Amino acid sequence: MTLDHEHELPGAAAWSAPVRAGRTVTLTALADGANATMLIIGADRLDRLNIPDTLKSQMSARIKPGMVLMSDRGLALATVTASSLDWHDCLTGALPDQLLLLELTKHGFGEADLHACINFFSKVSVADDPRASLTYVPDHGHAGDTVTLRADQDLLIFVSTAPHALSDGRAASVAVRLETPDHSEDHTGGHTGDPAPDPELRKEAIRALRLTRELIA
Repeated sequence: MTLDHEHELPGAAAWSAPVRAGRTVTLTALADGANATMLIIGADRLDRLNIPDTLKSQMSARIKPGMVLMSDRGLALATVTASSLDWHDCLTGALPDQLLLLELTKHGFGEADLHACINFFSKVSVADDPRASLTYVPDHGHAGDTVTLRADQDLLIFVSTAPHALSDGRAASVAVRLETPDHSEDHTGGHTGDPAPDPELRKEAIRALRLTRELIA
């Protein structure tokens, strides 16, 4: 991999960037308790991260390594290729702050585009009580934890480091690193920017999503 860009995002801040297909995005927690809320929209502005379909198609209530992040049209947006944590929250939606909304407006989006997000480095589980309450798990993420996504199509990504809505309100810094594949030794005709193929993950997620929709219909 060739390092292209690295950006340190302080706590209680927001950042956005276009990410070409095949590039990877690595988030690194720079302090204990960091939270990185990510919103993903296709560069064509048609495909949006769909948390319910992502979870149903892969039988999960969390984001973890190996999962394909699906759009509302059943297309792969990105794949979680690596993570030091096996649980990232995706049940509590967007944070109740204006950071992501302000970042969205820079790209011509509005409040209606602030849909369900992933809260990387945070864990929210179901409590053992009669109401099955969603409970924030403190001390889940620590400084040095990382998660890496590979863009499976051209994307716009939005990241906020506001504290998790269920946490004690601390905000911590996160480093964002963008990399592009190095095809200098690739003799298959590929070129810089081609996505690293992972057809089995994609086909299985799409097949499961279609089956789920057929059962619901």
